[in-house]
Amino acid sequence: MPELPEVEAARRALEAHCVGRRIARCAVADDPKVVVSTSRVAFERAMVGRTIVAARRKGKNLWLRLDAPPFPSFQFGMAGAIYIKGVAVTNYKRSAVSTADEWPSKYSKFFVELDDGLEFSFTDKRRFARVRLFDDPETVPPISELGPDALFEPMSVDNFVDSLSRKKIGIKALLLDQSFISGIGNWIADEVFYQSRIHPLQIASSLSRESCEALHKSIKEVVKYAVEVDADCDRFPVEWLFHHRWGKKPGKVDGKEIEFITAGGRMVTPPMKYWQMEKMMI
Repeated sequence: MPELPEVEAARRALEAHCVGRRIARCAVADDPKVVVSTSRVAFERAMVGRTIVAARRKGKNLWLRLDAPPFPSFQFGMAGAIYIKGVAVTNYKRSAVSTADEWPSKYSKFFVELDDGLEFSFTDKRRFARVRLFDDPETVPPISELGPDALFEPMSVDNFVDSLSRKKIGIKALLLDQSFISGIGNWIADEVFYQSRIHPLQIASSLSRESCEALHKSIKEVVKYAVEVDADCDRFPVEWLFHHRWGKKPGKVDGKEIEFITAGGRMVTPPMKYWQMEKMMI
C-alpha cells in the first residue's frame, strides 16, 4: 500500500499546484464504503467556493486546509492515489490508473476543478481508502491516534532506544504499528531491516543499543531518500532490497535464495545473509 514517501509526493504536488486556488467544482463518489461520515451532496457543497490554503500530511494520511472548515481528509489505504491533470505525480506501483482511461477516472472518489481550470482527483481502485470531512483532522481519529511522523517528527536516538527496550513484540510488527511511528509500511520496514541487519521477527526489547541505533539511522536515511526522489522507485539505489521483493517470486539476492515468511501479519524480506543462514527468507 502507499507509504509515507508516496503520500508525501502527493502532498508536495498539491502544495505546488493547488494552494491559493479556489474550488470551482467538486464531484464526490456515491460510495459510502470509501466516502464516510458525510453524504456526497453535503461533501460537495462544503467544498465549492473554498480556497485551498495548504496540503498537510501525517503518516499515510493527507488533508487539505481550506480557508474555512470543514477540510477533506484522505486515508490512502491499499491503492489510494492523487492525480493532477497534466502534472506528473508519483503513484504507488499497484495503484496506478491508466492514462488512457477517461478523466476523471471511474475510480475517482473525490474530484475537484479549480478556478484556473486545473483538475485533480483522488482515486482508489480497491476501495480500502477513506475520504472524510473534518473540522479539524488532527484532533480526531484516525490522525489523532497516529504516532510521530517518520519524516516530520523523527524520534531522537535515545528516545527510540528507550521505546524499543519496553516493547516485547516483534520489531516488524512494532514498526507497522502506526501509533508507534506513522508512515512506515511493509516495503520501508523490509528495507530498513535489510540495511540495518536486523531480523524482522526479533523481539524489539532484545535489540542491542547498537542495533537500535543502526535501525534508527536506516529509517531516517531510507525515508529521506525516498522522499527526495518523490517516491520514484526507478530512482532508488540499485543495492536496495526494494528491487527484489515484489511478486513473491523465487530468486536470489547476493547469491542467497529467497523464501517467504510472515511477520506482523505481513510478508517480509529479511536479510538472511547477515545472520549466517543459508537462505534469505521473505
